[in-house]
Amino acid sequence: MTAETAHPSPAPAAGANAHDGPRPGRPTALLVGAAITLLEGAALAVWGLYDVVAGVAGNHIWFGRSEAGAVVLLLMGVLPLLAGRALLRGSRWGRSPALLTHSICLPVAYYMWQVGGAMTGAAVAVAALGLAGIVALLNPTVTRTLYGESA
Repeated sequence: MTAETAHPSPAPAAGANAHDGPRPGRPTALLVGAAITLLEGAALAVWGLYDVVAGVAGNHIWFGRSEAGAVVLLLMGVLPLLAGRALLRGSRWGRSPALLTHSICLPVAYYMWQVGGAMTGAAVAVAALGLAGIVALLNPTVTRTLYGESA
């Protein structure tokens, strides 16, 4: 008799499925990484929407460039949003695009830092988010959660 069979689990409640047992909790690092990924994706999407509105309401000479840039930003925002959603669901495919998004934050922060002035504070925030996202998603507990115990 093993420890698992010595104490049988209680029968599922009426109307409950036998497979609806308690799911293991997601590690905090996974939630932090997913939240940062969703924040970055939302920021890109909002920036893209802003460019759409600015192009329509602004100078019509710049309309084509503004709209093209807006489409690129909206598309760049979709992938992190989908990756963050996948991470929250425990899908391992979301980690690679999320890490890519966080990695891109570092050169963006560097060039923002080079501008100086008010952009210096924004550069620090962007770099901090990128590094925090990388550290969170490369955490060993996140790896075990997404890829199993053998990882």
